[in-house]
Formats: sequence, structure tokens, C-alpha cells
Amino acid sequence: MPGLEDVLQEALDWPADNVAVAVVTADGALAAGAGEPDRPFPLASVTKMLTAYAVLVEVDAGTLRWDRSLGPEGSTLAHLASHASGLPFEGDVPVARPGTRRIYSNAAFDLIGRTIAAESGLPFADHLAEALLVPLGMAGTRLLGSPAADAVATAADLARFAAELQAPTLVRPDSLAAAVSVAFPGLDGVVPGFGRQRPNDWGLGYEVRGTKSPHWTGAASSPRTFGHFGRAGTFVWVDPDAGAACVALTDRDFGPWAAQAWPAFTDRVLAAL
Repeated sequence: MPGLEDVLQEALDWPADNVAVAVVTADGALAAGAGEPDRPFPLASVTKMLTAYAVLVEVDAGTLRWDRSLGPEGSTLAHLASHASGLPFEGDVPVARPGTRRIYSNAAFDLIGRTIAAESGLPFADHLAEALLVPLGMAGTRLLGSPAADAVATAADLARFAAELQAPTLVRPDSLAAAVSVAFPGLDGVVPGFGRQRPNDWGLGYEVRGTKSPHWTGAASSPRTFGHFGRAGTFVWVDPDAGAACVALTDRDFGPWAAQAWPAFTDRVLAAL
């Protein structure tokens, strides 16, 4: 059986000009990596994980509440963060009542960012840096626009974030555990690129694998696995049962190549672990 370093080296053969991957164990240690760890890559929707954690820092500190009404028809911060607010992918007009459908929404995260910026008096990019990036030493990460999709980061920085997601230092462990558990259970919806899922489980900013099939993680991934992938050809997953997290960044947009390569890669990583 190939070792973990060998498996990560295989990712460099993906059909992209540049790839960087890393595996971080539950104790925060970098188990292995491949590619250029300090090369910046656009994250696309993996940005939502960073935004959600910055929000969690505020909730944990008591300056925000998940049950606070922020969106249309009384939808709460929790509805917005878990794609249960009824807002569409883009636009401010809801297409469902809060808590009735899982509708993947950039608009929801943009609303969260606007609200925090208005109340703090800081651009959300500055808030993200203050709450998350600076404390974790993520010097190669920056938000260039939307809190939903416009961060740029390095694999080394996301490895630091993956360590935080397994052994939190900025929030209480029970706060993080609640955020990566299923919010509003039983809602159906579509995982972009992988079709309708019944149910389509999400936490508060993090997709929860559950029993979804097909899926971008592996067949061997535990139901408690959480994370996100991005249209830029990026992903981060954390598998609590495996005691590890994986970061993958590429400069090729998500497509059939990724839907085929990522699950097999994940299974090989888990087997090597």
C-alpha cells in the first residue's frame, strides 16, 4: 500500500498547471504535503469556511447570536450560514420560506458580510483578518471581495486553518462542534456538481457529508466529515473519525475531472492514514 506522501504526490498529476495538497492530523501536525505550499490560489467557495469561522468567533464571544434575525422573512444568522434561509444563489428575493429547503446561496454569505461590516465599521475583509487570519498566522490569505467566494490563500495557510478546525484555539470546542453538526436536519437540496441529495446536510457554514451519494469526498469518508469545495478546483475536508484533514488547491476549475479524481484520492488518503 502506498504511503501518505506517495498518495499526495499522485495529486500533482491532476490536469492542472499547479496543485498543492496537505494532510493535517488531529493534533495539528502537518502529516504530509506536495506541491508549492506558499503559492496563492483563488479559493472560490472554500472562502465560506473562513467567513463562517470568523462569524463563529463573534458568536462564541457573545457579540452575535445564531438565532438573530438577519434575512428576509425573519431568517436567522443560522439559516443564512446553513443555506436554509430561502435566498437564491444570487439575489435578495427569497424563493422559499426559511427552514424549508437547502438552497445553496452566495447571497446569504454576502448578507452576513454586509451586516458585520455595517455594525463593526470595518470592511468585512478587515474583520476576517482580525478575527481569524492574523491570530492563526495566515499571512498568505486575503479576501478580495465577496465573503462567499473571493478569498485567495496558500496550502500552508489552509493547513493552519485545518489544524484549528480539529483543535480550536480561537473558540470553545463545543461551539465548533455545534457549528459542524447538522443545522435544520432533514432538508433536501442540491450539492452543486453532484445533484440532489436527500437529505442535503449542512452545518453553520460547512457541508456535512452524512449519507450523500455521489459526493466529492470518498466512499470511506465518515458521515461526520465536514468541509467545502470551490469552483476554482479547491477543497478542504475534515474527517473527525479519521483524525485528519485534507487541503487541496489547484488552478483548474472544478469539472468532471475533479468529480472523478477527488473521491478516489480521498479514499487513498484515508487508507494511507
